[in-house]
Amino acid sequence: MPRIVTVDASNVDEEGFFCFKSKPKTTGYKRKLAWLKTRFDEGLVIKILYHGKRSFGFIEYIPGENGWRTVHAPDHLLIHCIWVVGSGKKRGFATRLLDECMNDARQMGKKGVAMVTSSQTWLADSKFFLKRGFTQVDSAPPSFELLSYDFETAKPPRFPSDWDKRILQFGKGFTIIRTDQCPYIDDATAIFRKAASEHGVDCNIVSLDSREQLMDRSPSAFGVFAVTYKGKLFTYHYLTEREIAKRFEELES
Repeated sequence: MPRIVTVDASNVDEEGFFCFKSKPKTTGYKRKLAWLKTRFDEGLVIKILYHGKRSFGFIEYIPGENGWRTVHAPDHLLIHCIWVVGSGKKRGFATRLLDECMNDARQMGKKGVAMVTSSQTWLADSKFFLKRGFTQVDSAPPSFELLSYDFETAKPPRFPSDWDKRILQFGKGFTIIRTDQCPYIDDATAIFRKAASEHGVDCNIVSLDSREQLMDRSPSAFGVFAVTYKGKLFTYHYLTEREIAKRFEELES
C-alpha cells in the first residue's frame, strides 16, 4: 500500500521535497530549501507519496492568502504543485494526494481548494481536476485556467486583470522575473541568460522575494517565474534552444 509522508520543518532536511532530491548540492535545491523553511510557518504543506521505498509523487499547497501564484484566494487552500512520475501514473496516486489536500482544507475551515492549471509545461493540466469536480472560475493569458472546488458558497478565487500593465513595467528589454519557489528556476534562469547573450540582448534579472511583491508585480498567473521582452510575455517556463530562437524571431520581426 502507498504511504504518504508529510514534510515540515522537522523533517525536510531528511525527506527533501521530491524535486531535485538527488541533487541536494545544487543552488536550486538549496534556494528552494531555504524558501520552504520560511513558508512552513505560513501554513505550507508538502506531502510525498511512497510505494515501498520509492517516492512516486508529491503535492504542495498553502493557504490562499499566502500563496505563491498570482491569485486572490483567501477563502481557499491553494495548490502550488501536484506531480506523479513514471510508473506511478494511472495508479490513483494523484487522487490520493489530492484527497489529502481536500481533507486538510476542510479541517482548516477553508471554503474550498483552488489550483492554477495550464496546457503548457510546469503546471498540471485541467483535465484531472475537472474530472474530480473542480470548475473553472477564471482565466489569464496565454493559457492559464483557475479552477476551484468549493465545499460551501464562497467568493470565487480570481486572477488580477492588469496583465499588460504588469508586463510593461519591466520595459522593452529582456527581463527574467524569478523566485525560489521551484528548484528548476535556477536552471531556467541560466538557460535564458545564455540565450540572451547568444542573441546579443542585454538581460536583466528581477527577484520577487515575498508574496506581496509577487502579487503586485508578477507578469504571469504562474507567479514564480516569467520572462518578458519587447513588452510581451516571452514565456513562463522552460523553452528549448530552438523554441527560444523562434520566439526571438517572432518578437523581432
